[in-house]
Amino acid sequence: MHPLRKIYCRTFQKVFRIAIPLLPYRKPKIAGSVSELPDIIRKHKCTRVLIITDQGITKLGLSKRLEKTLNREEIPYTLYDRTVANPTTANVAEALELYIQDGCDAIIGFGGGSSMDCAKAVGARAVKPRQSLAQMKGILKIHKKLPLLMAVPTTAGTGSETTLASVITDAQTRHKYAINDFPLIPRYAVLDPKVTLSLPPFITATTGMDALTHAVEAYIGNSTTIDTRKDALKAVKLIFENLNDAYARGEDVTARRNMLHASFYAGCAFTKSYVGYVHAVAHSLGGEYNVPHGYANAVLLPMVLREYGPCIYKKLAKLAAAAGTAGKDTPEDEAAESFIRAIEEMKERFGIGNTIPEIQETDIPKLAHYADKEANPLYPVPRLMNAQELERFYYMLMEKPSGDGDSRISDREVSSDE
Repeated sequence: MHPLRKIYCRTFQKVFRIAIPLLPYRKPKIAGSVSELPDIIRKHKCTRVLIITDQGITKLGLSKRLEKTLNREEIPYTLYDRTVANPTTANVAEALELYIQDGCDAIIGFGGGSSMDCAKAVGARAVKPRQSLAQMKGILKIHKKLPLLMAVPTTAGTGSETTLASVITDAQTRHKYAINDFPLIPRYAVLDPKVTLSLPPFITATTGMDALTHAVEAYIGNSTTIDTRKDALKAVKLIFENLNDAYARGEDVTARRNMLHASFYAGCAFTKSYVGYVHAVAHSLGGEYNVPHGYANAVLLPMVLREYGPCIYKKLAKLAAAAGTAGKDTPEDEAAESFIRAIEEMKERFGIGNTIPEIQETDIPKLAHYADKEANPLYPVPRLMNAQELERFYYMLMEKPSGDGDSRISDREVSSDE
């Protein structure tokens, strides 16, 4: 990266870091079950709820408990279940039309990050009907209080129930962009393990590694605080202690609950401290090829960590101690290597490959440009890279590994819950 651009990026990030204590960050209030939602809705004097989810959720019957609860408590609702992986501007427009048409005044995002991102965007459009989503792209462009927004994650990974971001894909151009503002943080996060019990093992794995990516990128960045470091370390510890059990025994309520809390802590960490190049590259892949976000993060995480090199060894050593892959007295380089290797072994255990064959070489300059534009200057990464340097990751993802440890995305058991 050009030295002047480096100075600009680091100055921007330093100003943002100084401003963190002055900004209106807040954590959502936690509810432990969907059965608590009727009281919350009545408390806020809302009369009709729009539930935003996807067809995978409704086919699995995961929303039935919520629907039965609302019916039993005589709370009217409208269900929108056409959200797709990497939700589009078309999804938001359709859901917003239902919201207005049926006279809704509260929103429940029920599902993975896609459903919650769509719910946030609908809330933003509801209070700013004259402004397009494209005009809200970037930072602090909403300003208005959203309708009552409740998030019920059915996966333990995205952390969207805690964040101020909504990531949307333009239905025409397939360009993926983020809308970031404090009103987008849901008022309530419902961490109900029962809605995650039937989640397939592979989705459990990739969304769990999505949460791990959030925690790791937040921790190794340059804009951490005491609170975000604590939250990231809690998340990493919980993930290493519980993800294998949730993957192998989906009915393990304790493991499922702990993974939901890990995702929540990781979300709180990266909401303040931001993420890094893993996310920037993953978002470009999601927008161009519809690659599920959790899967892309899982594939990329160890590659990007290795590329950062020694500048993150000290922080990786602390993450390794939290994860139990190294002791507190282990030399930093050894501890860092143990942590990265543990992530690679986790990928192997879960059947997550090392390539994304959908990538077309001719697309790489455009994809790297999108990643560069998203990450720089906003993301306080440990080592700055420009678009040309970021191209390396796309070429790495195209390489075929020896053996049969990889397959196309379409062969994987993935859904919009990522």
